[in-house]
Amino acid sequence: MAAAPTLQTSSPERAPQPFYAADVGGTHVRVGLVRAGSGSAIEVLSYRKYRNADHPGLGAILADFASHNPPVSDCVIATAGYALADGTVISANLPWPLSSGRIRDELGFRNVHLVNDFEAVAHAAAHIGDSQVLQLTGPADAPRGPTLVVGPGTGLGAAVWIPVGERSVVLATEAGQASLAATTELELAVLRQMLHDRPHVSIEQALSGPGLLNLYNALCAVRGATPVHATPDAVSAAACDGSDPLAVETLQLFCGILGSTIGDMALLYGVQGGVYLAGGILPKIGQFLLNSSFVERFLNKGPMTKALQRIPVKLVEHGQLGVIGAASWYLEKSATQAFAA
Repeated sequence: MAAAPTLQTSSPERAPQPFYAADVGGTHVRVGLVRAGSGSAIEVLSYRKYRNADHPGLGAILADFASHNPPVSDCVIATAGYALADGTVISANLPWPLSSGRIRDELGFRNVHLVNDFEAVAHAAAHIGDSQVLQLTGPADAPRGPTLVVGPGTGLGAAVWIPVGERSVVLATEAGQASLAATTELELAVLRQMLHDRPHVSIEQALSGPGLLNLYNALCAVRGATPVHATPDAVSAAACDGSDPLAVETLQLFCGILGSTIGDMALLYGVQGGVYLAGGILPKIGQFLLNSSFVERFLNKGPMTKALQRIPVKLVEHGQLGVIGAASWYLEKSATQAFAA
């Protein structure tokens, strides 16, 4: 997933009024009517999930949501992609073009704001309760410090939340586009097979929905087997119910690579406050992930193992995370600009 620079169509003022917050992924769009609650709380007053393929564009989705909710002046959109100065988003994962200016004009918003999708998810970290996570490894609590949020979905998103006094800075990254590293002989064989079809294999081409299917097809080629599954969901379902040994091996491969990659990222970004795993795939395979080699591979970093043992790694199961994160980003930026003024 590409990292979209923050774009604001105008300088917002912190508004107590509700506003729309949308999380735009490659497969689904989640939209909420939200407002600031007491303290740092965010209240989700209304929420809907849309399938991208059923709509001609984000404008149509927001128009439908608006037809069921009170009118608002402002909208914040969290999306993968690269935002140009005119508010147009370039993204390989969206099925239709996205333009904040066009949405603002078509739907009559006062302001439409864009933020990188995983930058938004990183801002949601402060709003995640213990009941909304599955602890994979590490202590229950960690010191306040850089926190990594990673999510395999249609692509791979990654961002680092960095506390600065009472506020925070989020580093949106292009980690998914870095080269995939192989650790085991099987991973080397699968990587060689994937390189037959492309000159560069990125992390995203293994650790995402399409990536899971890439791993499955490559593993079938390595094993001399004919693929029988055509979608990532079919592979993960057959792996989780144990009905297909090759699907099981594929998902084990996926979890091992994920653990090794997350360990690398934690070291690269100096993570201390924890790792949150989000995205569309992982909540569906939570128990499989817990019983896989994920933790072993996460910790397998030589002398740095002791450092990684101090970092909690948690699987986030909150379906509204992107919406809450977008809202949190908007409210924090609004408060900062109001204070500066």
